[in-house]
Amino acid sequence: MNLHIVSVNVGKPVTVEYKGKPLQTGIYKQQVEGNVFVGSEQMTGDGQADLVHHGGLDKAVCAYPYEHYSHWEKELDRKLDYSAFGENLTVMGLLETEVCIGDVYQVGEVVLQVSQPRYPCFKLSQKHGVTNLPARVIETGYSGFYLRVLQEGYLSVTSTLTKLESHPAQLTIAEVLRLIVHGRDDVEQVERLKKAAELDVLASSLRERFQGWLNT
Repeated sequence: MNLHIVSVNVGKPVTVEYKGKPLQTGIYKQQVEGNVFVGSEQMTGDGQADLVHHGGLDKAVCAYPYEHYSHWEKELDRKLDYSAFGENLTVMGLLETEVCIGDVYQVGEVVLQVSQPRYPCFKLSQKHGVTNLPARVIETGYSGFYLRVLQEGYLSVTSTLTKLESHPAQLTIAEVLRLIVHGRDDVEQVERLKKAAELDVLASSLRERFQGWLNT
């Protein structure tokens, strides 16, 4: 598999208009060419406006597969710049159907571990002017994913992307996204929901949510 970084993207929150009201969002990121320091909670030059739903240890870095860009360019009938989905790393060779929770990758000096799917929010609609875009992202499964930082350091667009470890649970991003969307009501998903709730490398917020569903 040809793994590599297509683009590195960062950006501070900006204020835009959404439905006639001001909205602060960090989704407008810009491509950077040089070395970027990746700390435990975010990359230098990056930031999130909504710290309840974005950022933190389990969402330090957001990645999105470049392979999906051609689909969305056809759907939206426009050329998309890198970080069209607000991702920090636009990547090649890391699809949601193959990447598993707990998998570990190295990019430059940085060691990253997959923590959870990226669940699209209304800010994608604001950025692209398409009201139902989050729902369309969920329908396709082209969500992207978050990573936590196991080792801080510098990376750049020219850094080598290497897989260091495959997690034995083999629970893919795509499977966890389906649990988020359907797991509460789908009785056939109970065993998978239990597996996810007990998986210590899954983001703690999702483990707690899934356990709560199992307890009701």
